[in-house]
Amino acid sequence: MTGRFGAIGGISIGLVLLLLGVAVAFSVGRFPISVSDLGIALWSKLIGQPSGLPPAVDAVIFNIRGPRVLAAILCGAALAVAGAAFQGLFRNPLVSPDILGASSGAALGAIAGIFFSLGVLAIQALAFGGGLVAVALVYLIGTSIRSGDIALVLVLTGVVIGSLLGAGVGLLKYLADPYNQLPAMTFWLLGSLAGTDRNDLLPLFGPIALGTAALLALRWRMNVMSLPEDEARALGLATGPLRFAIIAAATLVTSASVAAAGIIGWVGLIVPHMARFLVGPEFGRLVPTAALLGGGYLLLIDTLARSAAQVEIPLGILTAVIGTPVFIWLLVSARKSWS
Repeated sequence: MTGRFGAIGGISIGLVLLLLGVAVAFSVGRFPISVSDLGIALWSKLIGQPSGLPPAVDAVIFNIRGPRVLAAILCGAALAVAGAAFQGLFRNPLVSPDILGASSGAALGAIAGIFFSLGVLAIQALAFGGGLVAVALVYLIGTSIRSGDIALVLVLTGVVIGSLLGAGVGLLKYLADPYNQLPAMTFWLLGSLAGTDRNDLLPLFGPIALGTAALLALRWRMNVMSLPEDEARALGLATGPLRFAIIAAATLVTSASVAAAGIIGWVGLIVPHMARFLVGPEFGRLVPTAALLGGGYLLLIDTLARSAAQVEIPLGILTAVIGTPVFIWLLVSARKSWS
C-alpha cells in the first residue's frame, strides 16, 4: 500500500490535527481559553514578561489544562509510534503496543501499588517497571525457543504471559477492598489523565523522547525488518540484536504512557493505519506522521472525555467506541486502494 500523500503532506495533516486538538482542548471546558489568550500567555512566558491576562487564565493554562494537554499529546504519540514499530516488526497490521505484555505488566504493577496503598509516584513507578519486566520476560522465553518463526513465537509468548498477568490483576481485584481500592483499580484500568499535573510531564517526556529517538535512528533498518527473516539476514542485517533494540524502544514508550494514563486501547492499533494511509509504510515518514496523528487524536478524545458529560468518561471506553468505526473505515478504504 502506498500513501496518498508525500512526507510533507502527511506530516502537515498530522500537524493540523494536532493544532486543532490544542485549540479545542483549551477552548472547551468550564473555564474556556480563547486562542488569542493562549497565544498571548505562551508568548509572554517565552519572553519572560507579564501577560496582562487575569491570574486565573495563566493558572488554567500552565497549571491545570496545559499539563493535561501535553500529557495527552505525549501519550497518544507514544502509543502510535509503538504501534507502528510493532506492526512493522511483526509484519502484522493487527498488532498493537500491548502485544508483548507491556500493558498487562504495567496494569499488574499499578494494581499491586493500589492494593498495598502506595502513593501515586510509587504506583506509576510500579506500572512503568511492570511493563518493562513483562516484555523482558516474554523476550527471554520467546528467544529461548529455537523453532519456527521468531516473530510468531514472540507474539504467542506475549499472549500467554499477558493472560497470566491478567489473571494476577483479576486476583488482586478480587482481594481488594470493594469500597476504596477496587474503584481506584477499575478507574485506572479504564484510562484517564484527570490527575495529571506539571510534575508528571518530565517522567513522561524522558522515556518517550528516548524511545522515539531510538526508533527514528533505526528507521532504515526497520524498513528491512519488514521483509521476511531470511531476506533481512541475506541483506546483512543482524536481526536478533535489532529486534531486541526495536522491542526495547517501543516498550519503553508504551510503559511510560501506560504508567501515566492507564490502559488506553486502540490508539496504537488504528493510528499507524491512518499514518500509512497518508504516507505509506516507509518508516522514516511513518514515525513522525504517526506521532502527530496519535497526539492530536488522543488529545481530541481526552477533550471529549472531560466535556461530553457531567462526569468524566474513561479514555479506554471512548477510544474503543470511536476506534471501532474508524478502523472499519480504514479497512474499507485500504481495500479500495489495493483493488
